[in-house]
Amino acid sequence: MATAPVGVSGAVFLPPVQVSVVGVPSPAVTPTNLLHIVVAGPGALLRHHRAGTLRGPLTRLLVLGTVPGVVAGAVIRVVAVPGPSVFRLLIAVLLLPLGGRLCLRTLRRASRRAPAREPSSRAVTRPAMAVGVAGGIYGIGGGSLLGPILVGRGMPVAKVAPAALAATFGTSAVGAGTYALLSLSVTGDIAPSWSLGLACGLGGLCGGYLGARLQPRLPETALRLLLGVPALGVGGLYAVRLRR
Repeated sequence: MATAPVGVSGAVFLPPVQVSVVGVPSPAVTPTNLLHIVVAGPGALLRHHRAGTLRGPLTRLLVLGTVPGVVAGAVIRVVAVPGPSVFRLLIAVLLLPLGGRLCLRTLRRASRRAPAREPSSRAVTRPAMAVGVAGGIYGIGGGSLLGPILVGRGMPVAKVAPAALAATFGTSAVGAGTYALLSLSVTGDIAPSWSLGLACGLGGLCGGYLGARLQPRLPETALRLLLGVPALGVGGLYAVRLRR
């Protein structure tokens, strides 16, 4: 409910709980998180579809960029990034600068915000593919990265959020399928924890629908901070854990 208004599924918050509290092994935490997104995603998407905010080229461009990237990210996660230390470093490096930059720009421009500008197709698909790779490695659909990137470039959160959620759902479905196929040929903890993924997903399904309904009632500055502060906090959490 807290993250759906800004185009984030909430999956960015779950790996610390899944790894540190529940004890899901690595890299099985990644497909478990993707499974959660597949179950949770339709809640917010249904609300946005009814409001007519899923239409437009931005949604198509994000999906076309992130889907190929998430397949590559899943392979990289299994083959080259199996350990928790590299995993935490990657997230800290990705989220800290994104969250910090977005928060600073939002606070500076609270009184004089620059007009939104429409990026070119290439300017959308290239970072979307890179985000897809990162999402396949981390176990997120990419909305937590796409949101700060596009909003940081001046696009309004209300336009970015539905497209980012649609891309998140598509990449998560493809990513979960990729991990399922990899688990047939690669040894180790690769298959998702089905019970945990489904349980988290059911909670996200309800919360996502409520969050999408809440979005039109929140001002743009609040939405930007709601996107930047969690990114900064999660990145900082992983940076601190690297020192332990």
